[in-house]
Amino acid sequence: MITRAKEILAGAKDKMSHAVTHLDEELKTYRAGKANPLVFNNVMVDYYGSPTPIPQVASVTTPDAKTLMLQPWEKKMIPVIEKAILDANIGLTPSNNGESIRCVVPPLTEDRRKELLKKAKAAGENGKVSVRNARRDAIEALKKANKEGMPEDLQKEYEQLVQKETDAFTKKVDELVAAKEKEMMTV
Repeated sequence: MITRAKEILAGAKDKMSHAVTHLDEELKTYRAGKANPLVFNNVMVDYYGSPTPIPQVASVTTPDAKTLMLQPWEKKMIPVIEKAILDANIGLTPSNNGESIRCVVPPLTEDRRKELLKKAKAAGENGKVSVRNARRDAIEALKKANKEGMPEDLQKEYEQLVQKETDAFTKKVDELVAAKEKEMMTV
């Protein structure tokens, strides 16, 4: 029975870890006034009939803190990538020289900062919900295992361990959101 309880705890920990990792990746795509190649990860282009993220059809570099440079692997992709960037409405205006595409990152306005902050806090709340859902699933599994013969004291012990993990991962979510908030408010 103790191995079953350990499996439940490990499964919950894994789900919570995935939730925090997902939040971290999502927050990285929020543009905070400086050039970050990850802003293009969710921008799709039509590449031979299938939607493909920009980083898979072009190399994305940051020659300086305020500029993003895209070097498409095929020249015919330049207008397609430009259109995708404009359609994505990520606040960047592409310009090309026939070889590559440059995007100068404008400084964030106060309104845009507040909007991004709301998005970051909402993403953080979604991360916390995912962590709490993992906790709920683990506690339900422990209760079910108790009905199938797991000793009650073992169930209670592992419920406390699940709660400790929940608290730790919730704290990580708060730290990620606070760090992003600080980054966005730095002018």
